[in-house]
Amino acid sequence: MSGRLGVERTVAGLRRRIAELRAKGLSIGLAPTMGALHAGHVSLVDAGRARGDAVVATIFVNPTQFGPNEDFAAYPRDEAADFALLEKSGAALVFAPDVREMYPEPGLTTVHVAELTSGLCGPFRPGHFDGVATVVTKLFLASLPDRAYFGEKDYQQLQVVRRLARDLNLPIEVVGCPTVRESDGLAMSSRNRYLNPAERAAAPAMHCSLIALAEAVSAGADCRTAEVEARATLLTAGFGPVDYVAVVDAESLAPVDRVTRPSRALAAARLGKARLIDNVAVAAAASRR
Repeated sequence: MSGRLGVERTVAGLRRRIAELRAKGLSIGLAPTMGALHAGHVSLVDAGRARGDAVVATIFVNPTQFGPNEDFAAYPRDEAADFALLEKSGAALVFAPDVREMYPEPGLTTVHVAELTSGLCGPFRPGHFDGVATVVTKLFLASLPDRAYFGEKDYQQLQVVRRLARDLNLPIEVVGCPTVRESDGLAMSSRNRYLNPAERAAAPAMHCSLIALAEAVSAGADCRTAEVEARATLLTAGFGPVDYVAVVDAESLAPVDRVTRPSRALAAARLGKARLIDNVAVAAAASRR
């Protein structure tokens, strides 16, 4: 799909434009974002276009997923640059509503995904995943895409969205896309803009520590012991506080003591003004034969 990027600001307009795309026989891929776009977001558009979708990107900084002491007001916004990048990437349409369009009145309904949100980022960001699950459900129902594309960098979010789609019988395939990294391994994130030069130089230590953690537990090391070592590596590199370093089951997100099936090593920690998260896959011993 190529051509001038269409822009819609209302749910009604979005539905009308999607109906026009479907009338042309096109499948619809959705790439939800909060703007401040980078190559990681472009990879979602690329993945959708590779599947033959007309890709609809969304740009909405969702207030309900930010806590009272988080960076909603300061979150980076550059709509003109975002639109230019989406047009260059071949997106068919962007939905960029304001808060009143998405929440025209105080909401009485919240989508809550239990268990998957009880650990990892959940305790450190109360209400965050309810905000994510609710706005994603609203975006899904507004657009009814065939597929929706989410980055694996936000791995817990990806699993939450997959589960809500399954539990609510939404006819949408939720596709996870590999994390896009800088040349030194740092996961691309809009919040990387908060890092000063010294912090930016230290930031790749998170990815390095997770690779070492994954290799250790995949080789049979006790997960709790290896997590302590990875946490110490982060603190030495200048991170702090470290919210968590964890090895969990890749689907349920439950902590594992020894890796016997596909798992994930994840971390979240502060570095200056930025809260960085990252994760890597951990292969079970049987899958390495």
